[in-house]
Amino acid sequence: KVLAENDQLRKEADDLGPRAELDYWKKKLSKFNYLTEQLKSPHVKAMLGVLTAAKSKLLKKWRALDIRITDAANEAKDNVKYLYSLEKYYDPLYNSDPVSMLDAIPGLINAIKMIQSISQYYNTSEKISSLFVKV
Repeated sequence: KVLAENDQLRKEADDLGPRAELDYWKKKLSKFNYLTEQLKSPHVKAMLGVLTAAKSKLLKKWRALDIRITDAANEAKDNVKYLYSLEKYYDPLYNSDPVSMLDAIPGLINAIKMIQSISQYYNTSEKISSLFVKV
């Protein structure tokens, strides 16, 4: 269910700011961290041992799900890391008058450019465009 939700398109209000993007990825990170911890539990390891001993065909599906969960967790972790780096640049957009906001814009644009060029997951045009809309 969590993976299915992860694959769906996001529907958001037009008036959300960049904090909403960070909050969204923090929630995803929490969900996927919980799932990865469950995958490491003794019960799951015992079940995998039984499936391996029985040479079950379910192992292939299980491994595919495990890979998808791990990849989604890594994406969320990476995105949270980079979006946190923007916080010092977008805080003035929430807490300042319009004239003071102007000083924060160049740093914010450069930080987003850095994310676009460095991030393994957040470097798609859809994600960067969505972030600019929120800014």
